[in-house]
Amino acid sequence: MIRSDFHVHTCFCDGRDSPEEIVLTAISLGMKKLGFSGHAHTPFDEEACMSVDETRSYVDEIFRLKAKYAGKIEILCGTEQDYYSDTATNSYDYVIGSVHYVEIGGKYFSVDDTPEILEAGIRACGGDEYVLSERYFALVSDVVNRTGADIIGHFDLITKFGRIDEDNPRYIDAALSAADTLLKTGKPFEINTGAISRGYKSFPYPSLRILKYIAERGGSVILSSDSHSKNTLMFKFTEYEAMAESLGLKVIEL
Repeated sequence: MIRSDFHVHTCFCDGRDSPEEIVLTAISLGMKKLGFSGHAHTPFDEEACMSVDETRSYVDEIFRLKAKYAGKIEILCGTEQDYYSDTATNSYDYVIGSVHYVEIGGKYFSVDDTPEILEAGIRACGGDEYVLSERYFALVSDVVNRTGADIIGHFDLITKFGRIDEDNPRYIDAALSAADTLLKTGKPFEINTGAISRGYKSFPYPSLRILKYIAERGGSVILSSDSHSKNTLMFKFTEYEAMAESLGLKVIEL
């Protein structure tokens, strides 16, 4: 039974709770490992990420908590490095590599923020949502190379708002091509339950089709809550660990 969670956000970026509040909740849940993953700085959109100064404070705080709670829980200091993040990762225990934006004509459109911004990105692609999907998955296919990621974050995040037909052949081709490239890296894909806990989806990232594809090719997965609150640590992990095992996926922990 998985007793760890490595995709956790705090008040240093767009999470609600302090790192210490989260640590205390994790201990009360009997967790063995807790990994923090603050959003790395993106210069064109500083609303949800850590500033350069906040990044320094975040690292200092997580290392303080590591020492304070040693023997009670193992704490790791990680980061969620966006494809376009501009801060170094050498001070972290691990890196989640994610794509949140697609750049079109010098503008950055988030696929994660609001349906309206996603629609603006589609309009910038001539009104063709599959052009946007193809651009998105081209970035996803390069995310390990670009960020040095240890974990592949929410592979099909572009489906968050239900705007994309996941049965469209162009979408499927783009997604599976990216999966093929990433499978060669040997890095685990998240089974990310964050959109379920926040009410956007009823199934984790990635979709069942993609999880079956990863399983058939010997890929591995790691369970992630993408938690923005202490109350959603390890959200539905028991259910989706069982599902992953039923598909023949190798479930790992850091």
